[in-house]
Amino acid sequence: QVQLVESGGGLVQAGGSLRLSCAVSGTIFRFIYMGWYRQAPGKQRELVATITGGDSTNYVDSVKGRFTISRDNAKNTMYLQMNSLKPEDTAVYYCTIRTLDREYWGQGTQVTVSS
Repeated sequence: QVQLVESGGGLVQAGGSLRLSCAVSGTIFRFIYMGWYRQAPGKQRELVATITGGDSTNYVDSVKGRFTISRDNAKNTMYLQMNSLKPEDTAVYYCTIRTLDREYWGQGTQVTVSS
């Protein structure tokens, strides 16, 4: 059974940094991408960043140059390094793995950026 567990969220001042982690347990033989979504109160869930098996990355325009997605295969962990955080980055952040037949989700971690 595949499980994703996020950690690393918290409260930070604007301009600060956080690193989110997503620990993956269970076996996934092939995936299309791994990624991070976020959902702010009253807003739709937004895809923030993705990384493929070949380590190709993509970011939503609002985080380009500030966020970096990466993964460590040896630790079965994916990361989202978030720098120069802004109040508008406040949201619950979810990690996800998309395979051919389904998408796996973590439980989410809260990120709050104060002005």
